Amino acid sequence: MRITGEGIWGEPADRAEAKRVLERAVELGVTLIDTADSYGPEVSERLIADTLWPYEPGLVIATKGGYERPGPNRWTPNLQPAHLRAALEGSLRRLKLDRIDVYQLHNMGDRTVLLAEAIGALAELQREGKIRHIGVSNFTVPQLAEARAIVHVVSVQNRYNLGDRASEAVLGECETVGIPFLPWAPLGGNHRDATTALRNVAKRHGATPNQIAIAALLAHSPMMLPIPGTSRVAHLEENIAAAGLELTQQDRRELSLTS
Repeated sequence: MRITGEGIWGEPADRAEAKRVLERAVELGVTLIDTADSYGPEVSERLIADTLWPYEPGLVIATKGGYERPGPNRWTPNLQPAHLRAALEGSLRRLKLDRIDVYQLHNMGDRTVLLAEAIGALAELQREGKIRHIGVSNFTVPQLAEARAIVHVVSVQNRYNLGDRASEAVLGECETVGIPFLPWAPLGGNHRDATTALRNVAKRHGATPNQIAIAALLAHSPMMLPIPGTSRVAHLEENIAAAGLELTQQDRRELSLTS
């Protein structure tokens, strides 16, 4: 998302740096890149293909459909089956793929379409061989249960970070059924979650608050797969290094991750 222009709209301010971020991610062993047709819109998907195609074996490109972007800062849900089919076909074309490994329903905000109808549209595309696995995003526990009754759901992507745990119940359901939970905005955005406790823990580990925020999520659940976005190589490397941090029980208590 962050390799696009300001406000997730248009081309990146530094296209060369955005391409270096993608290249460096693969060099560092990243095997999952999450995007969406609405990022840019379409800019992120094109940039990924322009930089990384032909893709390294084992590299999973996960994308999403379900929003239209009529203008900057405008996100219009559209879950009509015809739109989802067109969105999927567009993603295949831009990413230079014959099949999307993980295609995620981006939202359930379109009140004119039933969840079963939207998920059913993806199921049909899956039967046609254009989607390998189906994921969901911005879902509640009941919505996840309804979707799982229709298709095999392999992942859930909701907003979650140390300052916003509104999806704790969804994370718990993912743990129960054994599917990955991908928290978007895992850093909370611009150090908003850099509380006194976060800074204190970071100081003890010789790390940055952002690194501790990522490490804390990883320590919180075995189903947790943070997807922090960035437009800079230095930030990318900082994020990835966070996976090597091991938090103590004291750290977790200070961060309110355990009693």
